[in-house]
Amino acid sequence: MEEETDTKRRIAIFAVLFSIILFLIVGVYFYNLLLPPEKPGAPAVEVYVAPGATSAVVAAELAGKGIIKSPWAFRLLTSITGLDRKIKPGYYLISPGLSLREILDLLAAGKVEEIEFTVPEGYTVRQIAAMLQQKGLTEEEEFLQAAVRHYPFDFLPDDVSGPERLEGFLFPDTYRVAKGTPPEEIIMMMLRRFQEVYQEISREKDPGLNLDTKQIVILASIVEKEARVDSERPLIAGVYVNRLNKGMRLEADPTIQYLLPEPKPVLTYKDLEIESPYNTYRVNGLPPGPIANPGRASLLAALRPAKTDYLYFVAKPDGTHYFSRTLDEHNQAVARYQTR
Repeated sequence: MEEETDTKRRIAIFAVLFSIILFLIVGVYFYNLLLPPEKPGAPAVEVYVAPGATSAVVAAELAGKGIIKSPWAFRLLTSITGLDRKIKPGYYLISPGLSLREILDLLAAGKVEEIEFTVPEGYTVRQIAAMLQQKGLTEEEEFLQAAVRHYPFDFLPDDVSGPERLEGFLFPDTYRVAKGTPPEEIIMMMLRRFQEVYQEISREKDPGLNLDTKQIVILASIVEKEARVDSERPLIAGVYVNRLNKGMRLEADPTIQYLLPEPKPVLTYKDLEIESPYNTYRVNGLPPGPIANPGRASLLAALRPAKTDYLYFVAKPDGTHYFSRTLDEHNQAVARYQTR
């Protein structure tokens, strides 16, 4: 009897020990699955999580790219932590040197891959579209198609059609957006930035300046394309305002360049004869819309032009300008500084 009891005791102890050992083996195995496949600091791999993707789909994608060791362990951990329904879609840069929990936290927090881009002052809508394509953010044509859609901002003109309706209002700045961001959202971001900056600086407007917001942006866009030195921007704006007030044509070369497929170092007389409302050598007043997207300095110059009696200016070889009050003085400056 005692032997039988002793045997049962030994079997029970063995069973307990076996269970403990098995538990430890399983625990060590599972713990190993939670560890990174590679050492910390391993190069990140791009992963795309589609909207509505299940944890099983995400796990298979991560395993297929060598970022995790086990899809099963990933799914189990997401279920245990309750994060299986909190994974956010988007493009991610994930290092195989991260643990399974770190990867899951990253996906649940939506820390998607971001791309930084800078819109230079004076870029046109079409130049912005080409630049965004080069950055891998959107196709050029897709951006231009998005540009013709309606955006809820009162400052956008109603009498300009096509992508050029946004010309002048896509504020030049540095932006960061998630890879895969729709072009409409990128456009909204730039329009909101314009609104923010313009509301801030519009209080600087000269009370005697008889120009509305659209006209100020048009003027600023011409100043942007003419000026190379910040200190001259108000002077250039002042010249154009003086010409407008006297009923003189602006005769602004950048408005001609805007009509050409590619910029020219020197315009020809034939270029000056182009039939277009943007040709300020042929039509009076401002063109119907901006010819570029002006930056803050040019907008400020258009809001508060220099009070001067200059009516002409000509570019000098160093990029600055010589300003004149009379046509005779201007012609002498042209002969001195430029060869047509």
